[in-house]
Amino acid sequence: MESGPEPDRRVPPSAREASESFRPLVLDPARPADAAVLAGLRESSGVREVHDRIEEQVEELLHCRAPRDPFGSRSRRLAVAEAMGSRPDVYGRWVWYPWSGRLVRVLPEDVFRLVRTDRNRDKITREQQRELLRRRVGVIGLSVGGSAALACAMEGVGGAFRLADFDRLGLSNLNRLRAGVHELGAEKSVLCARRMYELDPYLDIEVFRGGVTEDTIEEFFGGRARGDGLDLLVEECDTPWVKVAAREHARRRGVAVLMDTNDRGLLDIERFDLEPHRPLFHGRTGGVSADDVRNLDREETIRFLLAIVDEHRLSPAMTDALTRVGRSLSSWPQLASGVMLGAALIADTARRILLGEPLPSGRHSIDLHTLVAAGAGQRTPVGADR
Repeated sequence: MESGPEPDRRVPPSAREASESFRPLVLDPARPADAAVLAGLRESSGVREVHDRIEEQVEELLHCRAPRDPFGSRSRRLAVAEAMGSRPDVYGRWVWYPWSGRLVRVLPEDVFRLVRTDRNRDKITREQQRELLRRRVGVIGLSVGGSAALACAMEGVGGAFRLADFDRLGLSNLNRLRAGVHELGAEKSVLCARRMYELDPYLDIEVFRGGVTEDTIEEFFGGRARGDGLDLLVEECDTPWVKVAAREHARRRGVAVLMDTNDRGLLDIERFDLEPHRPLFHGRTGGVSADDVRNLDREETIRFLLAIVDEHRLSPAMTDALTRVGRSLSSWPQLASGVMLGAALIADTARRILLGEPLPSGRHSIDLHTLVAAGAGQRTPVGADR
């Protein structure tokens, strides 16, 4: 996890800390201490952009609450002014993002969440949205998993997250990760947390910068007694020990696990929350334990991963790639379209599980090459020769 004690969110970090930060500073201008910090920020070189569209956000809030008559027969200006109260200068919150230098004014948390998720209704009701925001989701592996975490955050599937990855962003990652060239070399866990906080500064995100290890796995899963245990795990890493150890912990704690293999839309659901004795990976690896896979070499790792995903179900391109990784291919082939499809599958499935839908364990494939087959559904153009 991020080393050191939890920082005081009212104290702006140093320039070096800002470059490594992933957590915004949320300030309530109605509180004297926060107002003082805010004044200091405005006078500092740390703020490079001020973004204040609070009246438009309040207008949206009024529309969400009363779509038919948002202003109550008053003018827009008067309705917005009344909603902001007698001290509009201290209404809302100011959020400072140290990594970008942006200072942004937003609605208070409860109404911010109401407006931000309003267009989810009623595919997700407001009561369901509140329930989802009480849940904590863990994500291990933030290439494919980073897109899944962001999709969950966008949809409001989880209000608290634990993100784990030891890797840094490389240029070859930009074929599928939402990042820019100015972020090369940054930690994937930090980049993912930043994206999520930029769409919702009220999230609770913990970052495990060294990934999940023997020393950190207990902390990553948290404790039910403390009220900070995971409600669901998304596992998207390539390290055999982590894949097995994470499931062993999930099964012991009754936590459902989701995995998208990013090939032919393969989605795994393991309901350890409902089946406390379910074999790992649907029994495809026998009774293998984390200790058994601790020191696998490259060839053994590939065989183990193939046992998990079913080699005969792989796409032709992936099957061919397996014999060439490390020789004529630098790594596994992955496409942005596949990663984004996987993110959608994970977010949709996570939402349904967390809301208590009777979704059983199993393996599902959403293969776009099969669903949208070449030559299928073609029609003869109007006026063409028959």
